[in-house]
Amino acid sequence: MAKPDLQPARGTHDLIGEEFRRHHHVIDTARRITSLYGFEEWATPIFEDTRVFSRSLGETSDVVSKEMYTFTDRGGESVTLRPEGTAGACRALVTNGLTQSNLPRKVFYAGPMFRYERPQKGRYRQFHQIGAEVMGAAEPLSDAEVIACGWHIQQALGITEGTVLEINTLGDAQSRDTYRAALVAYFQASVDKLSEESRGRLEKNPLRIVDSKDPGDRALVADAPTIHQHLTVGAARHYAEVKRALERFGVPFRENPRIVRGLDYYSHTAFEFVTERLGAQGTVMGGGRYDGLVEEMGGPATPSVGWAAGVERLSMLLDAAPAAPRPVAVIPVGEASEGAALDAVQALRRAGVTAEIAYKGNLKRRMERANRLNARAAVIIGDEELAEGAAQLRDLDAGTQERVVLAELAARLA
Repeated sequence: MAKPDLQPARGTHDLIGEEFRRHHHVIDTARRITSLYGFEEWATPIFEDTRVFSRSLGETSDVVSKEMYTFTDRGGESVTLRPEGTAGACRALVTNGLTQSNLPRKVFYAGPMFRYERPQKGRYRQFHQIGAEVMGAAEPLSDAEVIACGWHIQQALGITEGTVLEINTLGDAQSRDTYRAALVAYFQASVDKLSEESRGRLEKNPLRIVDSKDPGDRALVADAPTIHQHLTVGAARHYAEVKRALERFGVPFRENPRIVRGLDYYSHTAFEFVTERLGAQGTVMGGGRYDGLVEEMGGPATPSVGWAAGVERLSMLLDAAPAAPRPVAVIPVGEASEGAALDAVQALRRAGVTAEIAYKGNLKRRMERANRLNARAAVIIGDEELAEGAAQLRDLDAGTQERVVLAELAARLA
């Protein structure tokens, strides 16, 4: 058979069958667990004013400079398909007038994101994320609770084996200023060994060098100073309280001083859940505290913390896809019983039972379809059953069959 001319755009894929069931299971589990922690679900637009992301991600970041799907619409406005969810949530908090009351706001979201990057295992140009944000809380406990919620989701999905929480602190503004100066002094001594990209970051954003993937940069970073040597008393206390709360929540972790966020509104806690089960794409969930982002959106100072996770990556870690629901096949034998069969299939559906009725075919063909659907039971209604207001209920696993009054079918199969 010839390959169809029309294929999904590069870096996109269809979610069908088992893959969709994995995808849905991740989102449904996250939605259920976040609700236990008091999160409410928000949905923000898939595209936003480009400034929402250029402000939140930084003009020099790879996402803004290389990966965003940005275009001018017919009204002459620059809009961008969202590359992540946090910025939209913060913008929504401000534009809906929610910054002054009922804080903190605990928000969950799920949906598609878009980045123009090289497609690879678990990474697409249209991908999907879940995320949780606590906006309006400065306390270390909020950091720990949002992390614990993410760990709880992974536990509920059964994917914690081989996954490790790595945490770090970015300190407060004074800590970062001191640390930034120490980094600049350290890297300037070996500036000729830095990659071209890191040399460009040295004056603008030296913290970004710390998470460089360039092998030469990584060799220099191994001996670079860490922020722990430059924390203020208050920043050190915040970090210690986060770790203490994580221990009480029962979330195992290890410290990684090389986790950084390069923008000024990030502060204090930064974290990633990492695994070796996905090869090079090892981060499955990551986040941190972003106390200045709501302000960047035009709102008041609103300390916030949150995380995001790739649905595709989480679904790849599942041991198995959730099974498709096994229907009950309702099979009329002869035209006279079709009306009763329609009544029966709708009664089953109203009772919450997945039910199917074939549109055509004799008894043999309809039973063959029931087997292809992996039906758990067949309800067979012929002339004799119709006259008695009953049906033959066949258990397709056990191979047994019994006569059941139509009015009792739903109760028997629910």
